[in-house]
Amino acid sequence: MTNASAPVSLLVLGAGSRGSQYARFAEHYPAAARVVGVAEPRDFQRERMDNLHDLPAENVVRDWRELAERPRLADGVIISTQDAMHAEMAIAFAERGYHILLEKPMAPSAEECRQIVAAVKRNNVILAVCHVMRYTRYTQALKRLLDAGRIGAIVSMQHLEPVGYWHQAHSFVRGNWRNEAMSSPMLLAKSCHDLDWIRYIMGRRCTQVSSFGSLRHFRADQRPAGAADRCLDCAIEAECPYSAPRFYLGRVREGNTGWPVDVITDDRTEAGVLAALRDGPYGRCVYACDNDVVDHQVVNMQFEDGATANFTMTAFTRARDRETHLFGTHGEIFGNGAQIRIDDFRTGTSETIDVNTSTDGTILTGHGGGDEGVMRSFVAALAQNDPAQILSGPDETLESHLMVFAAEQARHEGRVVAV
Repeated sequence: MTNASAPVSLLVLGAGSRGSQYARFAEHYPAAARVVGVAEPRDFQRERMDNLHDLPAENVVRDWRELAERPRLADGVIISTQDAMHAEMAIAFAERGYHILLEKPMAPSAEECRQIVAAVKRNNVILAVCHVMRYTRYTQALKRLLDAGRIGAIVSMQHLEPVGYWHQAHSFVRGNWRNEAMSSPMLLAKSCHDLDWIRYIMGRRCTQVSSFGSLRHFRADQRPAGAADRCLDCAIEAECPYSAPRFYLGRVREGNTGWPVDVITDDRTEAGVLAALRDGPYGRCVYACDNDVVDHQVVNMQFEDGATANFTMTAFTRARDRETHLFGTHGEIFGNGAQIRIDDFRTGTSETIDVNTSTDGTILTGHGGGDEGVMRSFVAALAQNDPAQILSGPDETLESHLMVFAAEQARHEGRVVAV
């Protein structure tokens, strides 16, 4: 269906925050890609996508199955729905010959991940999973340094994901990813990015893992005296670090009505946000929610040559980029998403490299350029029929997802688990 002169055509399944972000690639690069259809049950998000891309009326639907049942309408499909929906969608569109850009995680279970990989291979279609950390300018600069041998062989790694106290409250206490049965474990929903990135940077297979973590703080027995079930009714809200009015209304008053405000309501006025906090899930006390995902976790990994890595995810930080310390036979590297510092044992010198990671809130800079990077690679792969353009294809992604599932098994069973 693609040819050298026509832009790659795409369907979008799920027009929320992530689906809208990826679709914006077509707004910035209309010669490279165009959106030709959307499936989204929510009226506001579906109509917004329609208006932005001037879609054919018959391709604007509530139920994705309406698109899947027709003859092939596009070159590829962007799947950015809730985690539990991924496997059915990916398999259905693979069977119809669509190339697939799949939001992470692939699926909530190892068996469903394997089924997706089998379907794309059986139908000879391209799969890219949105492990956007692989595609950032920072990651690619770091990878070039390591591949050039700047610190010799990697012996060990320490990697920190500082989720941020407010991000944890928004997404993993009050939000869509708060409950394992409703979505998936925290390590899969949030940190499959990180285990995938660690595997990519280490450049070798992980052989065994152990893990520890729990829901330490955001639970009923940690609730302060005098706290109400909703922030708007709470006598101690003003002194609570997890105050929803301070977080959401503060952003609206500063003129920030994008993420995460756009997640809680379509009416992003002060009155609309107040109504959402009064009646919706994002106005609940963080100690009175139905959350059960962990708020801190460590994963220890051993790789096939004996190298090791340690990953820490914690809610109890200011929100910032990941931080990584790499220890090699000839030097060490520290990186924080914006800068890379190299200490060379052979010369006794240090060097700091600045990586341009400023953001303007668009696809061009989202996730340090990773959002554009994964879309650029996916579109190029389809235009050129070249899966080698993809950094996060089916085999690499399945391997790193299996690391996550093994780590969760290790955490629950209190033992070392082979990957």
